[in-house]
Amino acid sequence: MPSSALTAAHPLKDVTASDSALRRFLHGLPGVDAVGLEGRAASLGTRSIKTTAKAYAIDLAISMVDLTTLEGADTPGKVRALGAKAVKPDPTDRTAPSTAAVCVYPDMVAVAKGAVAGSGVKVASVATSFPAGRAPLTVKLADVREAVAAGADEIDMVIDRGAFLSGRYLKVYDEITAVREACGTSARLKVIFETGELSTYDNIRRASWLGMLAGADFIKTSTGKVAVNATPANTLLMLEAVRDFRAQTGIQVGVKPAGGIRTSKDAIKFLVLVNETAGQDWLDNHWFRFGASSLLNDLLMQRQKLATGRYSGPDYVTVD
Repeated sequence: MPSSALTAAHPLKDVTASDSALRRFLHGLPGVDAVGLEGRAASLGTRSIKTTAKAYAIDLAISMVDLTTLEGADTPGKVRALGAKAVKPDPTDRTAPSTAAVCVYPDMVAVAKGAVAGSGVKVASVATSFPAGRAPLTVKLADVREAVAAGADEIDMVIDRGAFLSGRYLKVYDEITAVREACGTSARLKVIFETGELSTYDNIRRASWLGMLAGADFIKTSTGKVAVNATPANTLLMLEAVRDFRAQTGIQVGVKPAGGIRTSKDAIKFLVLVNETAGQDWLDNHWFRFGASSLLNDLLMQRQKLATGRYSGPDYVTVD
């Protein structure tokens, strides 16, 4: 079930009462020590994972993948094939876990829903005029409602980065809460910040708190459509934010790094970040996801290598 925004009785509710109150709160958050943040992310990335733990981590990572296709050339056939792969990533090995979800454009939701029916794999839809988000709110909300009506279990929305960067925080907050309402009770909401366009770590921290205050079920780094997407440092910062938010409010929010995570080695580094920063409560696909298209193939190849001692190579996994 989706999480709810802060109740009226909660002390943090007052920070969203006006644009000035919200600005004071967001700019009152501790500044980010960029050198310290990047140093800790790099240090955690050097942790050695042994064979048994590595096998567990690979299966966990597979179960956390939002298998994604977001191209103008997407066809129903491609989406059905992607859905089949999400349900059974390795047809030769029934012990391989399913992915968490398939992520598609709103007009492909019904096709994806049919492809994963009965499997437990969720259907996520990028709505709100993804990836730029440059559309009137009425259009964005219609996008969301149509996706939910078609069966979307999750909505991945993009924030108005122009409004955020110009300091119109309440506008961004109101838009997220409106989308949250449009999701109803059946769809969880992932809020995408496009961290590569936010320029500073301080902005990423502010966006994280803004999204959580507005009722996000997940905060997500990126669309995957810009030059800088998920990095260990920006994901670490968001993990710190969800940890601290739960400590203050009792509300748990998920994290989804997306874009640029292509290898098993990279995925395992992110899982170490989760464990060491937010803790084991987030080591579950209900609270942590990878937004990826090519990552799954590398995870499957590494899984086969651990099982057989041989590296099969890309010819032994399906092409997305």
